Amino acid sequence: MTYPAVVNFENTAGAVEIREIERPSIGEDDVLLEVEAVSVCGSDLHQWEALHSWPVNYPVVLGHEFGGRIALLGKQVADWKEGDRVVSETAAIIDPDNPMSRQGLYNLDPNRKGFGYGVDGAMTRYVRVPSRCLHRIPDSLPVEKAALTEPCCVAYNAVVNHSGIKPGDRIVVMGPGPIGLLCAAIAKLWGAQVAVVGLESDQKRLEVARAYGCETIIDAIDEWAFAGDGLGVDGVIDAAGVSETLKTALRIARPASWICKVGWGPQPLGFSLDPLVQKAITLRGSFSHNWPVWERVLDLIGSGQLNLDPVIGGVWPLEAWHEAFETMHSGEIVKAVLKP
Repeated sequence: MTYPAVVNFENTAGAVEIREIERPSIGEDDVLLEVEAVSVCGSDLHQWEALHSWPVNYPVVLGHEFGGRIALLGKQVADWKEGDRVVSETAAIIDPDNPMSRQGLYNLDPNRKGFGYGVDGAMTRYVRVPSRCLHRIPDSLPVEKAALTEPCCVAYNAVVNHSGIKPGDRIVVMGPGPIGLLCAAIAKLWGAQVAVVGLESDQKRLEVARAYGCETIIDAIDEWAFAGDGLGVDGVIDAAGVSETLKTALRIARPASWICKVGWGPQPLGFSLDPLVQKAITLRGSFSHNWPVWERVLDLIGSGQLNLDPVIGGVWPLEAWHEAFETMHSGEIVKAVLKP
């Protein structure tokens, strides 16, 4: 029996379509997950547009932000049962003997391959998932919200683990995309004063930032950044998808502050990094997440402390993937959710 899947079949713009695929087989340490909700990521849109900067194993089923129920257990899988509601991490393939994996930082394993680009993802009825990737969905949490655990984990890792936020700090988030807005929401939870910077075309998304209690700024950031003693902000989270924003971040960050770069920008830098040295700024990248981050984020979402209502812009059936992609790409909404 075959099932419809949203497949990215080659590295050209628009090379995504519905195809029928077989139900995947599973190994002894895997589960077969019946997908109930899959959230659309900006990286799905980038692959759809062929604007991505990472290798893709074509053809591949898209989707790495997902939740559902266990339909089948591998022979060696313990502590789970059929019917359990779960979400999955994205690290579908890792080398357990890699030094990073041995430290629990398998997200930084150079051999890591993720759902939706390295192996088939979840924009279909069934997906094969290693049992080590699974986390239990809290009973009170709808699966449509649970499917957003992954981007929340990206934001949590950047804000909590890789920045220097303290209560009362004034920080700027550059880029009101899904990750930027979730970074802003988590920074507010951590007690920061937050301004989100976007473009005129980002008006709808900036409304979401205001729903989280953030200041919103279009283009001109200096007045807010240099208010007070005139030295700049305590920190910058660069969640924009271009390299040029780092230049602005270096300019508005105060001496002895920090910049956390979580947005991908494939363009080469065309400016000097001297301000980084002169102001003794700490610049740190943040990529993906690991097991303890997922557990913390599920607690935050399940308890309602991290409210996802502002970012979920709509739910579509899988067959309407193109409308969901277009609506999200236009900036009309922050996140689209598909229901296979």
